[in-house]
Amino acid sequence: MTDRLFQITLLISFFAHSAVLLVNSGLQFHSRGRRDVPAAITYVRNRAPEYKDTASRSKKEEILKMAARISARNMPPPFISKEDILNKNSTMLVRKTDFVKPTVPKPDVTAVRKKVNLPPVDLNKIDNPSYLSYYQIVREKIRRCAYQGYTRTATGEVYLTFLISRNGSLMDVRLNAERSSPSAYLRDVALRSIRVASPFPLFPGELDYPQLSFNVIISFEIE
Repeated sequence: MTDRLFQITLLISFFAHSAVLLVNSGLQFHSRGRRDVPAAITYVRNRAPEYKDTASRSKKEEILKMAARISARNMPPPFISKEDILNKNSTMLVRKTDFVKPTVPKPDVTAVRKKVNLPPVDLNKIDNPSYLSYYQIVREKIRRCAYQGYTRTATGEVYLTFLISRNGSLMDVRLNAERSSPSAYLRDVALRSIRVASPFPLFPGELDYPQLSFNVIISFEIE
């Protein structure tokens, strides 16, 4: 039984190897019968790209032509000085600012010059130089205040009497209606000028009085 199995196995192995050899021999025979064909190579020349946009193509051609026309003779100067720029700008400004001054009609108003004076009153009866000097200071201070308050064209004189204490404060002021202008405006300006001018300076040492009385005439004029 063992010998028979061995024989069967040997036959199977023989047929298998024979089949393998037959297949390999057929492949070699078939491959040897093929002919080698040489490969064909074709060269293609690259073409320049065509411009789809004719407008862009013409624009590029114009730029190239302009570059070819530029020469060293017609090129702009490489440097412009600051003085040339300032001179050019100043010339332009002078030309632009040439204009005719418009004529302004003059108003039909005549300038009025006001004048305020305080003429002295009865100085011939006074022989005290300290009193006269102090009286001049008081009159000048009142004149300035009257000039600032005088804003109308009324003219006339106002006669006033006032009393000043030793420390320069105004104690009393009175209007002499008989000798003064009837204008209520001028009387008000005159009375207010004395009140605004106070207080006055202290009495000098030579005037050893508790109080002093003064008379003034305020004259309002228009020139």
